[in-house]
Amino acid sequence: MANQDAEQDYIGSILAEFNTKIRDFEEKNRIMKERILLIGQNLVDIRVKNNQDMLGMKKDLEVVKMEIKRIKSFVESAASEITNFAKKSELAVLSKQAKIFQPTEFVRKQDLERQVEQILQQKLKALEGKK
Repeated sequence: MANQDAEQDYIGSILAEFNTKIRDFEEKNRIMKERILLIGQNLVDIRVKNNQDMLGMKKDLEVVKMEIKRIKSFVESAASEITNFAKKSELAVLSKQAKIFQPTEFVRKQDLERQVEQILQQKLKALEGKK
C-alpha cells in the first residue's frame, strides 16, 4: 500500500506539474492574443491616421498646384506686358526730348508781338531821352 501511495503521490505530482504547465501555456496564449489584438488595433489606427494624412497632403498639393498655376499665369501676363514697357535707353531719349521741348516755355504769337513792342518802345524812349 505504501508503494501504491507513493505511486499515487508521484502521479499526482506529475498531474499537478502538468496542470501548472497547461495554466502557464494558457496564460501565455491569452497574453499573446491580447498583444496581437493590441498590435492589430494599433495597425488599424496607424492606417487610419496615414489615410487622413495622405488626404491632407493631397489637399495641400492641390492648393499648391493652384497657387503655381496662378503664379505662372501672373508671370506670363507680366512677361507679355514687359514688351509694352519702354527700355531704359528709350526713356533717356524721351527724357532728353522732353527737356528740349518744354511747352510751358512757349509763347503765343500775340504775347511775343506785345513783348517786342514793349521792348521797342522802351528803346525808343531811351533813345529820345538821350537826345
